[in-house]
Amino acid sequence: MLIPLLALLAIALYLVAAGLLARPLLGGGEPLNRSADGIAAAAVIAHAGVLFGMHPGALDLHFFAALSLVAGVVAALTLIVNLTRPVAALGVIVFPLAAALLAIDMFASPRTTPLEMDWQIKLHVTVALLAFGVLSIAAALAILLALQERALRHRQFGPWLRALPPLTLTETLLFRLIGAGFVLLTLTLLSGILFVADLFGQHLVHKTALSIVAWFVFGALLLGRWRYGWRGRRAVNLTLIGMTILLLAFFGSKFVLEVVLHRTA
Repeated sequence: MLIPLLALLAIALYLVAAGLLARPLLGGGEPLNRSADGIAAAAVIAHAGVLFGMHPGALDLHFFAALSLVAGVVAALTLIVNLTRPVAALGVIVFPLAAALLAIDMFASPRTTPLEMDWQIKLHVTVALLAFGVLSIAAALAILLALQERALRHRQFGPWLRALPPLTLTETLLFRLIGAGFVLLTLTLLSGILFVADLFGQHLVHKTALSIVAWFVFGALLLGRWRYGWRGRRAVNLTLIGMTILLLAFFGSKFVLEVVLHRTA
């Protein structure tokens, strides 16, 4: 009974935090970043309590449980990003999504039992989650950057623009996140080579191949930024393409195997 109540508390806190950050969208003045971050931090802690309470000491990587876990990681990373570069609109996107995925896992998905993993695989999974989380935030920021550029180009100076930092800072933060995510994705691939014994038996061929493709996309974007000064629409498009491929790598085959075919991924 305690775990469902804790999940409801986390969901409510996520939504309250998003509401405080969305004030400019509703014409209600400046976003309440500090209050929202405190509430969101409490939501992340409650979310972590739910994940730990359901499976103490274990990582459940079945489809809906993995989505909830990733949502919690992304929400926590969003708070860390906001400590250095407050971007209220990120929370408006991330926190309601985290609430929705937690609700689905807690109240609308079948209960699952975590698969046994040794410490090497847990390390590989942890690095992969961090890579996915950082690049997810970069993708959300790329969408915001595209909206920001479009608004400025058409002189649409709506109140929601106050939730975003200046365009150049948004772009700088985007590439810093992509750089960090690229390093983590590289470590994910290397740890997979070292620790994963049977790609075919563990249904990891598609995940590995798509992850490598995403690695090349993000690598090309960083190289283009350094060598040719790529920015704007090209940077946004490549970021979203890379993230879409990575999303398919992490969850595409898992969805087909577990949700469609009802097999263990």
